[in-house]
Amino acid sequence: MDDAQNVTLPTIAMLGAGSMGRAILSGLLAPGVQVAGIRVTNRSAARASELAGTPGVTAYATETQPDANRLAVDGAEVVIVAVKPAMVRDLLAEIGASLGPGTVVVSVAAGVTTATMESLLPDTVSVVRSMPNTPAVVGKAVTGISAGSRTDPDDLAVVRALFETVGDVVEVPESQLDALGTISGSGPAYVFFLIEALTEAAVGKGFSREQATALVNGTFLGASELLVSSGEDPAELRRRVTSPNGTTERAIAVLAEVDLPALFARATDAALARSRELAAG
Repeated sequence: MDDAQNVTLPTIAMLGAGSMGRAILSGLLAPGVQVAGIRVTNRSAARASELAGTPGVTAYATETQPDANRLAVDGAEVVIVAVKPAMVRDLLAEIGASLGPGTVVVSVAAGVTTATMESLLPDTVSVVRSMPNTPAVVGKAVTGISAGSRTDPDDLAVVRALFETVGDVVEVPESQLDALGTISGSGPAYVFFLIEALTEAAVGKGFSREQATALVNGTFLGASELLVSSGEDPAELRRRVTSPNGTTERAIAVLAEVDLPALFARATDAALARSRELAAG
């Protein structure tokens, strides 16, 4: 989000302050974002104490306050469910009676459908599924959102504004959200894996670890910035680097032998299958 942009959000309760919850929280605390109030719950009292001194944030720990989740959602207009997928059903059953009419419940859990969420919550509550990714912590997330059957455009607009504090937002039908998670949700891990591999190749060619890191990280960052700023298709940018009969062409030919598109299709298919297993479990 551009710091010059002013965003006003209602009272938000975040249930779960793991890596994704904290990434979202960083956006809510960014300059230019005004939130009526933020309540955060965590199982650990030690983790909750880390947030206790944050201006505008009220932190609760279920370890010391068994009713922490119900306290946090009481009066909140938006509730972000940021716990593991296996915990979502029990958590929704726990907080349902404490949610006021018109509350918007937003889940970041993979695989838990809006139909499941709606079945566990009062009819006066709307639900939205979301799929952010970890670059949220630096304001560069891509977040997919999908509305439930009781969600109106105003509800979705609030959720969009919330996630725009940490990056870009793409609205998709729920039928596509799990697939989106295998691309943008898991995508940073694919990029880091490629960076690891190219860094090891650089070290193997005699560069120090520090030099290899500078070469590879800088190349990935520069290429990404070029792609975004140029507006060109990545295939066209690749062709411009790949001189006929040159060194890059030889390297691309080796990479093409493993059929990267098919490999990524298999990888994302595996991620999608796991997402469905989590939902069923």
